[in-house]
Amino acid sequence: MGRALEGRVALVTGASQGGIGTAIALRCAAEGARVAVSGRSVEGLEACAAEITTAGGTGVVLPADLGDPAGARTTLVADTEAALGPLDVLVNSAAVNGYRPFESFTRDDILRVYEVNVVAPWLLMTDAIAGMRERGRGWILNLTSFAAELPWGPPFPTNLPAKGGSLYGSSKAALNRLTVAVASECEGQGIAVNTLTPQAAALTRRLASSGSGFSFDDAMFEPLETMAEAALALVTGDPELLTARLAFSLQLLVELQRPVRDLAGRDLVAGWQPADLVAVIDRQSELLASRGWPAAFDFRRPHSPNLSSG
Repeated sequence: MGRALEGRVALVTGASQGGIGTAIALRCAAEGARVAVSGRSVEGLEACAAEITTAGGTGVVLPADLGDPAGARTTLVADTEAALGPLDVLVNSAAVNGYRPFESFTRDDILRVYEVNVVAPWLLMTDAIAGMRERGRGWILNLTSFAAELPWGPPFPTNLPAKGGSLYGSSKAALNRLTVAVASECEGQGIAVNTLTPQAAALTRRLASSGSGFSFDDAMFEPLETMAEAALALVTGDPELLTARLAFSLQLLVELQRPVRDLAGRDLVAGWQPADLVAVIDRQSELLASRGWPAAFDFRRPHSPNLSSG
């Protein structure tokens, strides 16, 4: 059985911090993609590319500050194609977050978040879409957040992201709406455009490190492997069937009954297979309900059906 991305080219932003972007880049490379990784930390990007190379893949480093309107983001797609060939997969994973009372943000704060979280993905999609349309194929994935969802209330939950999520949450809500709009405009052209949200906070390498205080068993965390596997499903699926999704990672994996493999694409990840995930989703739902956010994953929309027993 061939690898799902054999011979294809992917660009993944936000891949320099050992988090979701890094995991997606590694998983795409394991499936045969030639991967350009972008972010602000050259050291982090080089580490990611080194992992790709060590595993037998091809990775190139393209540093960029996506918050700089005149910076390297303006040539990121062109630079990827110059190095690796025509772009098949674009993953917009880079983001700026932060939770504070809405009145505490300055104009510069607001512009910075929207430049990285909305404007940069918009322009990168714009740069990528012409070539994808010409070739009749392409996959675009925008990473988003539960902070984009409308909290129940009043009375409202007292914890994040219901409180303090005005800037980050509104930027991700804008990205969600943009994604569905682009998917609609690309309908029937062989191009899939989706978003992906962690069902819970992704347990990055930093959080999982010794002394962090977190573990894979904590109810509000999921491993990077589930995010990477869900992302892989969305950048390899049939564009006629799997597009315009505001997908949540674990719910998507349950819906598709998709096995979760490690970032090398070899071994199954124990405890995080589709049969295990219903209980995980239920546990997360119960925890959110205890904090004043009932039925947190029942979105009443077709994009991310809740197939848990709750």
